[in-house]
Amino acid sequence: MSNNIVVAIDGYSSCGKSTLAKALAKKLHYIYVDSGAMYRAVALYFLRNNIDTHNHAQIEEALNNIHLNFHSRDYETHITLNDEEVSEEIRQMPVSEKVSEVSALKEVRREMVKQQQRMGKSKNIVMDGRDIGTAVFPDAPVKIFMTADPAVRAQRRYDEIHLKNPDVTLEEIFENIAHRDYQDTTREESPLVRAKDAIVLDNTNLTPDEQLQFALDKVEGLKF
Repeated sequence: MSNNIVVAIDGYSSCGKSTLAKALAKKLHYIYVDSGAMYRAVALYFLRNNIDTHNHAQIEEALNNIHLNFHSRDYETHITLNDEEVSEEIRQMPVSEKVSEVSALKEVRREMVKQQQRMGKSKNIVMDGRDIGTAVFPDAPVKIFMTADPAVRAQRRYDEIHLKNPDVTLEEIFENIAHRDYQDTTREESPLVRAKDAIVLDNTNLTPDEQLQFALDKVEGLKF
């Protein structure tokens, strides 16, 4: 297979995009780029520094002071915000409740897209997010759009974070997912939409192994 292949995985929140993307990258020996973690790290910075999302000067200044890096251990991607490891903190509810609002900002999306495109210029990568196949890599040879039943997504997300945050309720998670779906699909800047040439993967009733095989079949079916 030739160099510089991009696999773009988009879809709704809590559909297991990162689970699939990481497993696919490991199997193919590609680099996994977690675009969602980038937006979450920006949201965390905004929360910590009380950035007014309606103040464009504050937003631009904040983005000039945000330095993100990825490092990988055993195919697990970790992200640093200004050299601080924040991989766990960005998954907590305060960030989850803020991330759609922050990621809808055109200044934020413009800066993150620049960084993401740089990553895809010289490496084989798997990247997951909301607009990878539409805005970041519209020419990606493989585009997968993931979806699942909202109740199933909420239960998966609850199971993921309940042990770390026992006070969270399933109802809170469900409401957060519904709110994020609304924000992601109605925002003005790069809304969540399925690219015309994206393959739909509904994993409501699929195991992680089954969805991995589905994606592998699509990538390995490429002819170069």
